[in-house]
Parts: sequence; structure tokens; C-alpha cells
Amino acid sequence: MNEFLTIKEIAEKWNITPRRVQRMCAEGRIEGAKKFGRDWAIPADVEKPKDGRVTTGEYKNWRKNAKEA
Repeated sequence: MNEFLTIKEIAEKWNITPRRVQRMCAEGRIEGAKKFGRDWAIPADVEKPKDGRVTTGEYKNWRKNAKEA
């Protein structure tokens, strides 16, 4: 049987906050994660999903740029 880890253990393993892991579970981005009551069980061998947030500043001042076009 697969070994499961908690949100806190996965957060430490991936070096991110527990809240971020919780959000990924709720959004269905972590394959095999299962919810039991209010707790999540995450397979120990699952890989960290790609971070889809924009960090390049691509959307910085997007309102101003939209008015110029």
C-alpha cells in the first residue's frame, strides 16, 4: 500500500507553505490526494506540480497597456 503524507510534511519536503499545498489539493493539482474529513492524505511519491503563477511581471500595469492599444 502506498504511504501517505500530511500537508505539513509535503510543505516541508517541497519548501512551500502548508496553505499553498492545501490550495493545490483543493484545486485538484496534486495527483492522488484524498480528503478525509478536513485533512488531506497525499501520496509520498507524488511530484510537485508546476507553479502556474506569473512571476515575470508580464501583467504589471496591464490596465495602462490596454488603454494604449
